[in-house]
Amino acid sequence: MTSSPELAKKIVADLEHAGVTDIVYCPGSRNAPLALAFAASGLRIHSRIDERSASFTALGMARVTGRPVPVVTTSGTAVANCLPAMIEAYYAAVPFVVLSADRPERYVGTGTSQTIVQDKLFEPYAPTVHSVREALAYQQVHINVPFDTPLVGELGDNIQPAETAGKWGTPEVDEREIELDITKNTLVIAGDGAKEIPGLEDVPTLAEPTAPAPYHPVHPLAATMFDQLEKPEQIVVVGHPTLHRDVMKLTNEVPKIIVRQPGEHYVTDPEGTAQEVVTSLKVTGTPRADWVKIVDAASELAAEAVREQLENFTGLTVAAAVADSLYQGNALFVGASNPVRDIHFAGLPFQGVDTYSPRGAAGIDGSVSQAIGVALAHQAQDPTSSTAPRTVALLGDVTFLHDVGGLLTVDGSPRPENLTIVVANDNGGGIFETLEQGAPEYRAMFEPFFGTPHTDVSIERIADAYGIDYCKVVDLPGLQKELDREPTGVRLIEAVTDRDNLRAMHEKMRARMHV
Repeated sequence: MTSSPELAKKIVADLEHAGVTDIVYCPGSRNAPLALAFAASGLRIHSRIDERSASFTALGMARVTGRPVPVVTTSGTAVANCLPAMIEAYYAAVPFVVLSADRPERYVGTGTSQTIVQDKLFEPYAPTVHSVREALAYQQVHINVPFDTPLVGELGDNIQPAETAGKWGTPEVDEREIELDITKNTLVIAGDGAKEIPGLEDVPTLAEPTAPAPYHPVHPLAATMFDQLEKPEQIVVVGHPTLHRDVMKLTNEVPKIIVRQPGEHYVTDPEGTAQEVVTSLKVTGTPRADWVKIVDAASELAAEAVREQLENFTGLTVAAAVADSLYQGNALFVGASNPVRDIHFAGLPFQGVDTYSPRGAAGIDGSVSQAIGVALAHQAQDPTSSTAPRTVALLGDVTFLHDVGGLLTVDGSPRPENLTIVVANDNGGGIFETLEQGAPEYRAMFEPFFGTPHTDVSIERIADAYGIDYCKVVDLPGLQKELDREPTGVRLIEAVTDRDNLRAMHEKMRARMHV
């Protein structure tokens, strides 16, 4: 009979054989056999005390590398803390593995401490399997392994990996190609997770910040002008666009083709208006010069409308300053709420900067942890470099406070060597100022339910508690100066902004587009 320590060593050998290089480990009793096996392995170990933070750190790393970084937990509610990250991974098509220790089946339902029903815990987002070999068939998967006592003991040297199928692969999709004539006025809308489609390089492309930088970019505010101008004759949707209501409205008004990509569980078509869902395009023709000229003019007007609103120190101004500070080889992580929209208005994406944002399920949870995971994976891509490449994270204050625990790294674990976290602090939920509930008639109930101010919280003291370099800025010159400095480790810049005028600012930008 295989002992628990021997079983754990076999699992770790299988993970290494399957191409895993990093794991995020959380302490516990039932997963002690795995701890012993990981300690004897050649894997990079990232230890965290909070499973929720651990899982989002692993997700951030997987966003960069494109391969799973298993998060390892003990039994009980520890496993359940990984559910939000699993959901985000599913909708963002990012590889994600939870490896949980469990009690033997005979204890389930008996009231034994730290024993819950762990099988099928992540359905419908991920199946539960019981070996690495089974897990290789899935991009998002839960490996649940019961360990019996004794949990520790001597390990032999003869544990061999199973005959696995190799590294984790990307699920295949049924191939379907159609011909696309781009002499018709065509607009490409590229959302989160989009890949470049051959033949569409010269087509005007409205690309969200996490999509590849297009050759012919279209500003997102330009979408508001197509009610006045000639609409596109056809739209091609790639990836998962969700940021802007005007853009989504346009996709429902114009015939559209969706290009589905490997790894995607679904396509983005909320109203079910797609004419075709395909996996590839056979592109013919070239874009008409007059169509390109119309789109260029709308985009230039949109960029001007944004520039006119940068005088006040708002989240948009902070995003523009962050965008201006980026250079080739940087990585950027952006919070899923206002910051990613502001970064889009400010001009991203552009070549040479890899941008990540949790736009799969678009939650704010785990963003600090994901930013740290991105920084860790980014700096590990070139271990021979004498200096760590720069990673910048732009977060709102609510998003930052939601995951403050992500700042904690266990002693001895790898730490970010060049990460700047910029917190645009407008004392609450600024995005709601621009939505329906931010209208004047709802102001009486707005603050406690949506604004959620937190004036008694000191971000400076939070930074001090975690031993992180901190500074506060209150204007654009101050922010620009601080962004010119790169930290040795992690640095936090608190940019104190205002949200009182956000609604009026967005109304002015939209009004500027109607000429």
